[in-house]
Amino acid sequence: MTQSRQIPPLPDDLIINATDEVAIRQHLALVALGKRPADRSLRVGRLLDVNGRRWHEDQEIVVSGRRIAWVGPAGAYPGEVIERVEEPDLAAVPGFGEVHKHIESSHLTPEWEAALVLPHGNTWTCEASHEFSNVNGDRNLEFWLTARRAGSPMKIFPLPGSAVPPTAYEWGGGHFGYDEQRAFLESQMMVAGLDEVMDWPAVWNPENPSHERLWGMIRATFEARGVVEGHAAGMRAINDINAFAAAGMASDHEAWTGEEVRDKLRRGLFMELRPHSLKEIVAGLLTEGQEDWSQFALCTDDRSASDTLKIGATDHNVRLAIEAGLRPETAIQLVTINPARHMRLTPWVGAIAPGRFADMVLLADVPTLEIAKVWADGRQVAAGGKYLEPIPRIDWPDWATKTVNIARELTAADFAIPAAPGRETMQAAVLRPFHWADEFITMELPARDGEVQRDASRNVTKFAIVDRFSGEGRVAKMFWLGTGPSTPETALACSMGHDKHNIWVVGSSDAAMAQAVNALRQTQGGWALVREGQLAATVPYEVGGLMTCRPAQELDAEMQALYRAADGIDWMYEPTFSPRWWPGFPERLAFATLTCAPWRWALVAPSPLAPEGFVNVATGETHPIVW
Repeated sequence: MTQSRQIPPLPDDLIINATDEVAIRQHLALVALGKRPADRSLRVGRLLDVNGRRWHEDQEIVVSGRRIAWVGPAGAYPGEVIERVEEPDLAAVPGFGEVHKHIESSHLTPEWEAALVLPHGNTWTCEASHEFSNVNGDRNLEFWLTARRAGSPMKIFPLPGSAVPPTAYEWGGGHFGYDEQRAFLESQMMVAGLDEVMDWPAVWNPENPSHERLWGMIRATFEARGVVEGHAAGMRAINDINAFAAAGMASDHEAWTGEEVRDKLRRGLFMELRPHSLKEIVAGLLTEGQEDWSQFALCTDDRSASDTLKIGATDHNVRLAIEAGLRPETAIQLVTINPARHMRLTPWVGAIAPGRFADMVLLADVPTLEIAKVWADGRQVAAGGKYLEPIPRIDWPDWATKTVNIARELTAADFAIPAAPGRETMQAAVLRPFHWADEFITMELPARDGEVQRDASRNVTKFAIVDRFSGEGRVAKMFWLGTGPSTPETALACSMGHDKHNIWVVGSSDAAMAQAVNALRQTQGGWALVREGQLAATVPYEVGGLMTCRPAQELDAEMQALYRAADGIDWMYEPTFSPRWWPGFPERLAFATLTCAPWRWALVAPSPLAPEGFVNVATGETHPIVW
C-alpha cells in the first residue's frame, strides 16, 4: 500500500529570499509536470513571447501561488487546475516594469502608488531610492519592503541611493558607503544594485571628499554582482563618456538627443529613455536605421500622481514609443524583458514564463495598447482602468512620519542678509533656476536698514534652504533671478527639494518665508503657500516629507486647490533663462536644488564644508553671498 505524502505549505514569496526560493522552485517544477495541482489557469487569445518577439495563438498560463508554472498551447497542460479563467478576445503581454523610477515623486506611499499604476499595467518597479534614503537612510530598505510585506501586489526592487548624501557639502538623514551598501545587498535579494551615480566629479577625482564613499558603494555592488546605475546629465564629450563607462557605470537616463544616445550606446551604456524627448530620439534613431533595441528601456523617472491621473504610467511611455514608429512588440520589450535583463531580474519578472511572478497585462487592442485587465501575483487586480484589490492599511511609524525636525519657530531675521555697515549697495552672488554656467551671476543690490534687499524691478527675489534634520533649523539664503513671487508678503515653501530634501522657500518678504516654513513644521512636510501675509494653502506630505498615505485622487484635489490659491500671484519669470515649463507656479523649483551634474554653483543647507551654503559642487569652492 502506497502512502500519499502531504504537500508541505509553501513559503510566502511576497519578499524574495534564497531559502524560500528553492522550495518554491521545487514546487513549481512538480506543478509544471502535472504532479501537483495548479491554482488557476488563464487562457488567452494571443500571448507575446518577449524573448523572441513572437505572438502565439490560443495560449494557456498555469499559475501556482503568485508564480507561473507552465505556459503553452491551451489544453496541453497535463495536470489538475482548480480554477480556469478564459479571455479569448484578449492578448497577454508581461507586466510592465520601470527600470528607473522615484516612487517618492508620485508623492504617494508605495501601497497607494501601486493602486494608481497597476491599472496601467505597471507591476514592478526598480526604485531609485535616494529620496527617502536622504530622509531616513537607516530605515530605507524597511520602508520599501513594508507595502509588499503587507500584501501589495506591486513588486519593488530597491536600489540604495549613491547620492546619500548627494555631495560632501550636504548632510543629514542618511549616509551610505561600503558597509551600508554591502549590508543592503547581503540582506535582501530584491535589492538590485546601486542607484544612479550622480556625483561624477567625485567618481573621477581622487581629491574629491566623496570619492572614497562612492567607490566603496561601487565596490560593494561589484562584489555582489549588482548593477551600478549611472546618471550622465550634460555629459557630451567623448572622453567623459568613455571614462564614465570605464568606471563601471552601466546606464544613463539623462540623454536628450539622438546623437547623445548614439555616443553613449556605442560606449556600452544601457539607454533608459524618458518621455520628455522619447519620441524625438526614437523617431530619429529609426530614421538612421537603428534595428537592435535590446540596449534600450523606457523609464518614467519622476511623475506626480496628478500627472499619472492625466496621462498614465508606464503605458504612456510605451504609447509614445509606438507613436514615434516602434513596433508595438518592440516597445513592449522596452518595458518588460529589456529592463529585467539589464537589472538581472529575469528569474522573477520581464516575461510570461515559468518561475516568474504571474503578472500579465491583457490588451483589448495591441497597436493602441488598450488595457482591458491586469493580473499581478497570479490574480486579476485591475479592470477597465480601476484597481480591484483592497489596499493594505499601513500605519506608518514615527520614523517615517516625524521627519521635519526643526525645534524652533523661524522668524524673519532667519532670512535676512546683513549688509556691511554704512553701505547703500552691496555686490551679491545671484543664481537663476537651473543655472548650469561655470560662474554665478553678480549684481549690485540695494542695502537698507542694515540688510541687503530684493529688487523686484529686476526680477531678483530671495531663495533659502532650511535644514530639517538637525533640529536647529539652520538657514542658507541668497538672491535668485527670475523665480518666485513679486506679490508682497508672499512665499512658497516645500520639503521636497531634490536630492537632499531639506525645505526650500522662495518669497517676496522674509516674514512670509518664515511663515511658510513654520507651516511645514506643523504638517511634517509638503507644500505651504503664504499669500499677502495669510496662509493660503497647504498640501501635507506627512511620510518622509515626500509622500502622503492616501488615494491619488485626494492628493490631486489638494494640489489643484494649491494651484488655484496661486492664481493671481505675480510669479517672476526670465524668458531668456527659464526652462520651457515656466512661467507660472514654480513647481519645478523642487528640482532646482539638485547638486549633481551639470550643476556647478548651488545653494545647500549650511554645512562644515559650506558654512553659508553657497558652493561650487564640482570644485568645492565657496564664496560669500554678498560682499
